[in-house]
Amino acid sequence: MRPHTPSLTVDTVILFKNRLVLVKRKNPPYQGKFALPGGFVEIGESTERAASREAFEETGLSVEIIKLIGVYSDPGRDPRRHTVSVCYLAKGEGELKSGSDAAAAELFEFDSIPELAFDHNKMINDAKSDINAVLSQMQKYDVS
Repeated sequence: MRPHTPSLTVDTVILFKNRLVLVKRKNPPYQGKFALPGGFVEIGESTERAASREAFEETGLSVEIIKLIGVYSDPGRDPRRHTVSVCYLAKGEGELKSGSDAAAAELFEFDSIPELAFDHNKMINDAKSDINAVLSQMQKYDVS
């Protein structure tokens, strides 16, 4: 008998061009709402690799993971079933374009983040001090 356990997912707070990358969900749940790029971890895949893969599939960006933000395990965080998400902070590089199950990929200023799907507003809030530190470093070296 196969054990019955929560599904493992990843979400990534991606900083790109001094803003936050969000994707508009193409599919339920929360179809049409913005969310962090993320998805399910595949068998044999590390959470770091899954975060990079999902980010690229949904945004077209390659990401450099900076740090772990946290693990989110509230049994009600996903209406489909019990999921546990590992959330990372990362810097994006490349050309932003939606793909996979994202209807759109857009950049948001940190003072204009909408109400997001799942518990993604909490993830961003939990990462706020790290986001500010990374943005400060990025702006130091930004010559554009």
